Amino acid sequence: MIMKRHIAAALAALALLPTAALGGNIFDNLTYYARLGYNLGGTAPVGMPASIRSLEKFTPKANGTIALDAYKPLNGRWGLIAGFHVESKGMKTDAEVKNYHMELRQGGETLEGMFTGNVVTDVDMWMVTMPLQATYDLGKVRLKAGPFLSYLLSSNFSGYAYDGHLRVGDPTGTRVDLGTEEASRGTYDFSDDLRKLHFGVDVGADWQFSRRYGAYADLSWGLIGAFKRDFKTIEQTLYPIFGTIGLVYKFN
Repeated sequence: MIMKRHIAAALAALALLPTAALGGNIFDNLTYYARLGYNLGGTAPVGMPASIRSLEKFTPKANGTIALDAYKPLNGRWGLIAGFHVESKGMKTDAEVKNYHMELRQGGETLEGMFTGNVVTDVDMWMVTMPLQATYDLGKVRLKAGPFLSYLLSSNFSGYAYDGHLRVGDPTGTRVDLGTEEASRGTYDFSDDLRKLHFGVDVGADWQFSRRYGAYADLSWGLIGAFKRDFKTIEQTLYPIFGTIGLVYKFN
C-alpha cells in the first residue's frame, strides 16, 4: 500500500510539472475535443487467487463515456490534456470458487464463512472522471499518459452464491447448502462499501484521421482498491481496470 501511494504521488507530480512551468499562460492556445467511447473491463484482483477456480461467464455492460478535453501544446511535440468525463463502468460475472470468504443473506439470516460453489457478481458504477495527461505527437497519432481522479455518483456491487455450500466461520464450520433456485441462494450487496473517490493512471493514444474527426483507445488502471479500507469481507483487493475505445471530435 505504501509503495502504491508513492507511485501515485510520483505520477501526479510528473503530470503537474508542465502546468507549473506554464504559469499564467495555461489557458492560452487551447484546443477542445469531445469524446464518445465504450468501456470494457471489470473490477477484479490482479492475478487470479487460488480461491477462484475459474471464470465461467463474463458479460459486459452497455458502458459509455461522454467527455470534453482541452489540449495545451507545450514544447515541440509535447503537450498536456485535461478533461471532464462522465462514465459508466460495469460487468457481470459467474465464477467457480472454493473456500472463498463471503458474507451472505439467506432466509432473513446473515451468514459469514467460506463458500464453495458459484458466485455471480453484478457491478455498475456511474462516475465523473478528471484525467490529466502528458502527450507526445507522432504525426496524426498522439500518445498520452497520466493520472486520473474519479468520483462515484452511484454504484452497485451485488450478487448471489448458488450451487454449493457455505462453511460458517471457517472451513470446518457448520455446513449450509445453497441451491440454484432463487429462494435457496445466498445473496449479498456490498454497494455501500465501495469507495467514492478512485485514483489511477490512464494511458492511450488518439488518432486524428481527418481535420475534425478521430479515434482513440485508452487503458485506465485503478491504483487503489475499489472498496473502503475497512472492508474485509472479500479478501482480495479488487481494482477497476477498463479499456476504452471511441470517437473524437475536434472543435477548433
